[in-house]
Amino acid sequence: MQTNPSTPNLLIEESSPYLLQHAYNPVEWHPWGEAALQLAKDLDKPILVSIGYAACHWCHVMERESFEDLATAKIMNNHFVNIKIDREERPDLDHIYMDAVQAMTGSGGWPLNVFLTPDKKPFYGGTYFPPEPMHNRASWKDVLLGVSKGFKENRDQIDAQADKLTQHLLSANGFGFQHKNTEAGPAFSDMDAAVSALLTQADTVWGGFGGAPKFPQTASIRFLLKYHYFNPTHKNSLAHAVLCLDKMIEGGIYDQLGGGFSRYSTDVQWLAPHFEKMLYDNALLVTTLAEAYQLTKKESYHKAIRETLQFVERELMDTDGGFLSALDADSEGVEGKFYTWSAQEITQLLKNDASIFMAYYGVTETGNWEHTNILHTPQLPAIVAQSFGISESELLLTIQNCNEVLMIKRNKRVRPQTDDKQLLGWNALMNTAFSKAYAATGNKNYLIRAQQNMLHMFECFKNSNDEGWLHTYKNGHAKTPAFLDDYAYLIEALIQLQMVSGDFQWLEKAGEITDYVNDHFMESDTGFYFYTHDAQTDVILRKKEVYDGATPSGNAVMASNLFHLGVVYGSDKYLSLSKQTCSSLLPAITKHPGSFGVWASVLLLQLVGLREITLIGSGVLGYLEAVLPLYRPNNILNISENRLTSISAISQKIIDNQQVTFQICENNTCQLHQLTDFDSFLAIA
Repeated sequence: MQTNPSTPNLLIEESSPYLLQHAYNPVEWHPWGEAALQLAKDLDKPILVSIGYAACHWCHVMERESFEDLATAKIMNNHFVNIKIDREERPDLDHIYMDAVQAMTGSGGWPLNVFLTPDKKPFYGGTYFPPEPMHNRASWKDVLLGVSKGFKENRDQIDAQADKLTQHLLSANGFGFQHKNTEAGPAFSDMDAAVSALLTQADTVWGGFGGAPKFPQTASIRFLLKYHYFNPTHKNSLAHAVLCLDKMIEGGIYDQLGGGFSRYSTDVQWLAPHFEKMLYDNALLVTTLAEAYQLTKKESYHKAIRETLQFVERELMDTDGGFLSALDADSEGVEGKFYTWSAQEITQLLKNDASIFMAYYGVTETGNWEHTNILHTPQLPAIVAQSFGISESELLLTIQNCNEVLMIKRNKRVRPQTDDKQLLGWNALMNTAFSKAYAATGNKNYLIRAQQNMLHMFECFKNSNDEGWLHTYKNGHAKTPAFLDDYAYLIEALIQLQMVSGDFQWLEKAGEITDYVNDHFMESDTGFYFYTHDAQTDVILRKKEVYDGATPSGNAVMASNLFHLGVVYGSDKYLSLSKQTCSSLLPAITKHPGSFGVWASVLLLQLVGLREITLIGSGVLGYLEAVLPLYRPNNILNISENRLTSISAISQKIIDNQQVTFQICENNTCQLHQLTDFDSFLAIA
């Protein structure tokens, strides 16, 4: 293994932490852009695109093994134009080339290494390649030399293969499972079928869906919560949603000392996580926990919300009010080293309390994971307390004191690297999480945080040159046109912030941005949205993403946004677009709800119908604060002290004497209700 050279490559000019990690590789890396793409055409060389992200463990491994090696770098530099991409900065490129590699190999992941013709068309690729042949994997050097030889000697064949693969990607972009609308349309039986299909994948012992590795699948959990609310006799839907959240909170995927969740678990018990902590995961989990807390009032959910948001504010919030992207899985070159403990270290730190602490957190002398210990809570506190002959309150106080001691020690360790770029979409997801947490808990600091962060997004991500927005921000500079997900999550955050704050300016801005998205992202024939803006020119195709994966599909979130805004704006166009896309995906939603969880929730709300509560005038915010803690997933709250709004459909519902009456509108019918006290209001709302 060679050390890094002292002369940086072109990545030194980038702001992405992931790209900067590779700035001193001997590989002549280029950032994606016109200069590198033109160089490939001028030299008629194949392009090697290597995609990863700062918190990616195997990306670091391949860098150490191959990209820092001088002999390997020489092969790469001689035969390819080498481009490094941060998948979080350019998710559009990652989506396209990940689809290509999955089509070629049947699997994908990161690091993603894909070879392109000089006109950006993929013809070969894979994920991690070892420095020497192993486990039926060719070595990276052999792959490089083989691809280079094939490109030079079989160019016509490679060009034909690239054209065929690109055509396949274009064809797949049509989805292939559109639903033929019938007069009957979707029915509640479709939702029953979706829940049944989802629960067939449920792990009824450890929670979650399927086997290892296990991801949180928050969209599926939120769908189960909504389904149970509207069908309370279906006990299994709520039971499994609760089991999923309970087991994650008890497991090692949850940071028992510092709060916050890792990206996924490598085992079925949620014990051994992949230790990277992503902003979006924690946002989606807080939102899910907030809804679950509204429904169940389980104190463990309140505690997890509080601790996770404390972690976010402590470790993922910049001084300007923006949220940073991620924490690395590794520190000192070892995955999880920052978070794990030996029994000896705990005994030295905690002395007489060590035995209680180790019993509570499942710590063993030999370790519960790779000869060390991941903290988790395998037993109920009452059982642990009984085994030591103390009360549960005494136990929890002891654990709290021990946690403080270990946190002081942990904070002195070498910290995992922080990916300190800010992303518009992920900030919007966290903004929604703070709004949802405020609604569920009543903690006004969460509302203040959401309001401050929204102002930050408008100040730093809004494109000053036009009506559009930008995707990434760092060091006072925003760049890269925003993608569909950015806009969809931002509109969602604006809608949620309006409902919890009573400030109509956020709803007005949501409408303005929605019109912009419709103008520049929508495919008019289908009503679906492309992932990229219509002015973007550096991609070989405009993808349409519909699957709800680690983050919700932008199309699904837009369907939800359009349904909400269609009601409050009185827009039949918005309502029709939302119903059109949901209906066209109906077979996929019912058969594969684990991949269409957000869609399933939107479709369920369309079937149930939204209830619009309008109460506007001086002194009504107390009524808003009273209704927010309730779990009412189909409520729209237009409760505000401000009678002035540009939204005519709301203005028409303002009642002159609204301090004694309010309106509830559903199914295009509005009814006046007397407002006598909180109890009478809450009984109806």
